Amino acid sequence: MLKRSSVLASVALFALAAVAAPVSAETLSDAIALAYRTNPTLLAQRANQRALDESVPQARAGLRPTISVSADVDYSRADTPAGVVETDTLGVGVGLSQNLYTGGRVGHAIGAAEANVLAGREQLRGVEQAVLASVIQAYVDVRRDMEILTIRQDNLAVLRRQLDEADARFEVGEITRTDVAQAQARLAQSEADLAQAQAQLSVSRAAYAAVVGQAPTNLEAPVALPGVPADFDSALDVGLVENPAVRGAEFALRAAEARVAAARSEYLPSVRATASYGGSSDLSNFDLTDRTAFTAGASLSVPLFTGGLNRSRVAQALETANAAQIDLEGQRRGVLQDVSSAYAQLVSARSSVAAGEQAVRAASVAAEGVRQEAQVGLRTTLDVLNQELELRAAQVNLVSARRNEYVAQAAVLAAMGRLEGPRLVAAIDAYDAGANAAAVRWRGALPWDPAIEALDRIAAPPVVPAADAEDAPIDAQLKADTAAAAPAVGD
Repeated sequence: MLKRSSVLASVALFALAAVAAPVSAETLSDAIALAYRTNPTLLAQRANQRALDESVPQARAGLRPTISVSADVDYSRADTPAGVVETDTLGVGVGLSQNLYTGGRVGHAIGAAEANVLAGREQLRGVEQAVLASVIQAYVDVRRDMEILTIRQDNLAVLRRQLDEADARFEVGEITRTDVAQAQARLAQSEADLAQAQAQLSVSRAAYAAVVGQAPTNLEAPVALPGVPADFDSALDVGLVENPAVRGAEFALRAAEARVAAARSEYLPSVRATASYGGSSDLSNFDLTDRTAFTAGASLSVPLFTGGLNRSRVAQALETANAAQIDLEGQRRGVLQDVSSAYAQLVSARSSVAAGEQAVRAASVAAEGVRQEAQVGLRTTLDVLNQELELRAAQVNLVSARRNEYVAQAAVLAAMGRLEGPRLVAAIDAYDAGANAAAVRWRGALPWDPAIEALDRIAAPPVVPAADAEDAPIDAQLKADTAAAAPAVGD
């Protein structure tokens, strides 16, 4: 209930601000810049990306030691010939463990995390383009509906004058009651069209406020979008390279390939250095210095048999990489479809604009001619009303066609991967998704991290591009992999 009241209060304040605010010009660049800074969808995706950036320092933590403190309390009771002996013991210790070699598991985990971060940036680019496409559409929708409302208001004024003229001519016997009724019917329809236009404008204004963050004021005509291609081939060439869905799929494939190498690393030995220091004492005479010990050493672990676990992990990783490779091809086909569809819509809209301009010119000339002919009795009242209807319809169609052309241009740029804030508004304060990643990448770093990472990559399974094996059946790929990696005793 509280949330609902807050929303209603916000809406009320928003409406009052819209009424009280002075009329000022607002450009599409202003709307894009505001949405770029404040749109909740875009801000949430940026936060998600910053969260994803943390996966890299988490993966790099495998290069660093872990230190833990432990404490234990023991109670023992023993029955002896001399009687019952009870002891209470407290022990406290500090332990340290440092990976020295994992067969590349840590190194490949770092590579997969970095690839996932890059894929996340492309997803952020995709969300940004979707938001800016919504801003552009909302902007031109408001302008379209404002122009249509003006057309409806002008038409209503013309039809009122037409009705007044019809009443006057009826009084002197020049026309019949039928002519007056026709004028009245068209006036009533015009009032309904005006009400519908007002409602549609309200809907568009609400959509604009939702995506941009403020109510639209006096929107100026949008300038031409930069970078709209002159032909389909150039748009497709750019889209196949720069579209965020394609680039994101490429990075996702790179991460999957790194996970394949990490799964193969499970067959290799691992080396770990350990050290511990601690002491224990009876609680009845507590003194940790009574019994203290320090131990240090290294452990080597070689997997011999894991019940098929390692083989299954390699197979799973290979299939995941195979799926990522297929998804990349699917994204490329999707770009082909999106560019083709958007460019076709753009060509169609441009033709509609050219035809609409010609239709408005012709309808304007015809409407003026019919009005003059009606004054000398060569045309009926119905002829004048019909021609006015055709003129208003042509004007509405032209306004809609211009809106469709602009939206189609934005759709082409989005399919190409170039509908971005800095490209659309040069003066915008661009968000740098890589700045946070660079800031957190070395969080918790220690001086010996590079040495441990270099050591871990010695003899580690290489990252093999999935495309190198795409012609071979996956079953043969699995057999070759397991035959080369499986120990002699099994697994």
